[in-house]
Amino acid sequence: MKKPEKLSKLSIVGYGAGDAANNLAFTTATMFLLVYYTDVAGISAAAAGTLLLTVRIFDAFADVFAGRVVDRTFSKRFGKFRPFIMFGSIPLLLLSVATFSIPELGESGTLLYAYVTYAALGLAYSLVNIPYGSLAGAMTQDPGERAKLGSARMIGALLVGSALGIFVAPLIKPGADLQATFTTITLAFVVIGAALYFFTVLTAKERVHRAVPNVTFKQSMDTLKGNKPLLMLCLSSFFFLSGYLALTSVQLFYLRDVLGRLDLYPVLSITQLVLTFVLAGFMPRLVRNLGKKRVYIYSSLVTVVGGIIVFLAPASQVWIGFTGLVVSLVGVLAVNIVVWALEADTVEYGEWKTGVRTEGITYALFSFTRKTGQAVGGALAAYALALGGYKSGAVQTAEAVFGIQVAAGAIPAVLTIVAVALMSKYRLTDDRHAEIIADIRSRRESGTETVDGASDGVSDGAAGGTSDVEPAAKPLTSTTN
Repeated sequence: MKKPEKLSKLSIVGYGAGDAANNLAFTTATMFLLVYYTDVAGISAAAAGTLLLTVRIFDAFADVFAGRVVDRTFSKRFGKFRPFIMFGSIPLLLLSVATFSIPELGESGTLLYAYVTYAALGLAYSLVNIPYGSLAGAMTQDPGERAKLGSARMIGALLVGSALGIFVAPLIKPGADLQATFTTITLAFVVIGAALYFFTVLTAKERVHRAVPNVTFKQSMDTLKGNKPLLMLCLSSFFFLSGYLALTSVQLFYLRDVLGRLDLYPVLSITQLVLTFVLAGFMPRLVRNLGKKRVYIYSSLVTVVGGIIVFLAPASQVWIGFTGLVVSLVGVLAVNIVVWALEADTVEYGEWKTGVRTEGITYALFSFTRKTGQAVGGALAAYALALGGYKSGAVQTAEAVFGIQVAAGAIPAVLTIVAVALMSKYRLTDDRHAEIIADIRSRRESGTETVDGASDGVSDGAAGGTSDVEPAAKPLTSTTN
């Protein structure tokens, strides 16, 4: 078997720049939109929770729509994915400005404006992020190189997240002109984001063979049917992201209103940045030694420990609570690095089963479950604030403090335990993936694009169980539009 060509450093950095650009809109929303709605726009916590739940579920369906659009599109000059990044990036960044610029329209008008702008932002994000995420699977099939892309993506996202935590979060305090702050920041992000997106377009190129450039709806559905690894990864990610978004949504509330140390937010962000570079440096080696599945499970368990600490730490014990946040962060960062490589592996699984490669719809289904997880997590956090009786700009009661601790610690810990239980059933190990890649290449070299009637069973010690043998896959001949 021909050894896969290594990616250049420029292409890896260029790919990471794309997620930095994505997170100028995405992380800004996940970190600050709830506090913007409650403390600036004057929307109640309960109404904001319902808004986040509704719009993020809409976003999840927008991902599926975007996945189909991507699978049906192909440019001979720019490939399948980069045109969406080129032409969708500016509208996405401008909609981020609109989302954080709610005018005074009365209670109903404000809520309507918030729904419309956030929904439009979500749709624009799907039309850029689905092609961007799918691009990794088209750049390389080598597990080590995919781990590098996952690390680059995480570094790009965390550079933005850390900058927001260091420079923006300390400004979110009573009496500040927060509307002017958010307007200025999001306008600056339009310029910065556009430069980052176009750097990605120029450096991250598609190199994986594609037998069917334009994929029919039936072919898209065929690659999803029976893709058990994708199903288990989607379900696990749903619960993990639900917990993670609950924490992210109230992290600022936890530091400001529970620990009384908003000044620690920049410290947490700097810690996050350092941890990202440390993890990115040895994650490819860790993946080679343990396998992606074990890294995912062990890292998730670290997140559980952090959540328990956050939930149980008394408000007076600032450094214990802060340590819990850092421990949670270590697990989250490691999972977020490896999960994208796991998703890319499921693309090859679907291609092996059907002979048709469909990065778009595969990534869209994965993103759909992640978006629904984000919707549920953000809503649970907001509802926990509402049930605790959170009041904007006031000294919080003991009940309100407990509600924040539930959202920041208990909810993430419980949901992550469920995610680990589901991931233990994941059978597409790195060894099995290598066999599938070899089989796909063998069929290409022989001039056929059909599925061998091969067993999909595999024994995985990490799961602690026996092999999960599927019936032989039926031969399916690839067709074109």
